[in-house]
Amino acid sequence: MTHHPHLHMIVPGGGLSPDGTRWVASRPAFLLPVRVLGMLFRRLFLEGLAALHEAGMLGFFGTLAPLSDAKAFVRALAPVRGKRWVVYAKPPFAGPKAVLAYLSRYTHRVAISSRRILAFDGENVSFRVKDYRRTEGGQARVMTLSATEFIRRFLLHVLPRGFHRIRHYGFLAGSNRKAGLAHIRTILGTPAPPRSTDPEPDTRDAATDARPPCPRCGGPMRTVGSFAGWYQPRGPPFSPAPNRACTP
Repeated sequence: MTHHPHLHMIVPGGGLSPDGTRWVASRPAFLLPVRVLGMLFRRLFLEGLAALHEAGMLGFFGTLAPLSDAKAFVRALAPVRGKRWVVYAKPPFAGPKAVLAYLSRYTHRVAISSRRILAFDGENVSFRVKDYRRTEGGQARVMTLSATEFIRRFLLHVLPRGFHRIRHYGFLAGSNRKAGLAHIRTILGTPAPPRSTDPEPDTRDAATDARPPCPRCGGPMRTVGSFAGWYQPRGPPFSPAPNRACTP
């Protein structure tokens, strides 16, 4: 749960021609020149970093305090400009579905799952972690942090207000997604995937229902609706009135 800002991107293996009449697929086993991409990313990253420093938007503390000086900052970045920035690209071992399943674990949860938290004694939190630097005896181990440090690390992964976790571009942009995908399927001769509009019936009985009771009144919880994966409900949750059946 340390601070590790990064981006995941899904890039299609092709695109529409400029006139929009045909699909141009990437070459087999080749998507883009990784060395050129490394140089481009190095230039854009360092230019953006210098612009932030010039605007006074970077803070330096402790042993890094001297970097607040513009000349010291330029000298510190000089060796980095001559290094090769490596971009590593490879095809997925288990295909596109495995990539989507991997990314979904990041986009639909925050920092740590509840099942990894093992104990809390009022002052410290113990939870399971994977230490990838360890090879002997496996990677799994238990880490214990103070509650304050645990909360600090957890909040590092909470998005700022108004920040979008997922963005779509090109033919997947919101205003063009439906028409764009339909046009591409027509060009490729691919039928649209079947889509069911009927909600799945709730077949769970009270004896095997794993849903917890309402923490407010202790009554049973029941599902009254569901949202598509891309939909974000608006407004705060309502407070149920006394003696009223609670719903999730």
